[in-house]
Amino acid sequence: MKINADLVARTALTLLDRVGLDGLTMRLVATELGVQAPALYWHVKNKQELLDAMAVRVFLAAVDGVESPRRGEDWADWIAELARRLRRAMLGHRDGARVFAGSSIAHPALYRTIELTLRTLTDAGFDSRDAVRAFGTLYHYTVGYTIEEQARIGTAYGADNPYDPDRFAEAVDPQRFPLAAQVLDTLFDPDADAGFEHGLRLIINGMR
Repeated sequence: MKINADLVARTALTLLDRVGLDGLTMRLVATELGVQAPALYWHVKNKQELLDAMAVRVFLAAVDGVESPRRGEDWADWIAELARRLRRAMLGHRDGARVFAGSSIAHPALYRTIELTLRTLTDAGFDSRDAVRAFGTLYHYTVGYTIEEQARIGTAYGADNPYDPDRFAEAVDPQRFPLAAQVLDTLFDPDADAGFEHGLRLIINGMR
């Protein structure tokens, strides 16, 4: 088996699902590939470069098949679906959003996606600088929301998940915090899809 950066990244993503980001090491990836750790450094210089390569694969999964809006398709529907695709791709791996956040994606697909997005928004009447800032806001919302969403699953805590809704209910005194107690079921909303869509609408309505 010939090792290359793509194989290393795919192997690391498989291991990520098993051990999480905190358990992922270069040594573990090397062992999975049946080589010594120094052999990996021919393909990725350090763990951050490994994370970058993993983030590229997540991004490629998100934008696979993305094209310009169809005739008559509203820009808001198009950009909302792009955000949904990115969230789904990150959710496809344990700690996928943490891997993605802050990683460098130096791949032509990124610049193609940016160009498609800017073209879509400027065609809709946005100034190019307003377009890129608006898209940046949506992008950061999507990544940040998904980081929090995956954290609330509580995988890192095992059986003692502090995000358990019952634990929040026990912790919030309705006499001291009556408003918070009334909305606990929404504040820590178990329906992550609905929460994401609500935030998405807020941002897109602001863009309008």
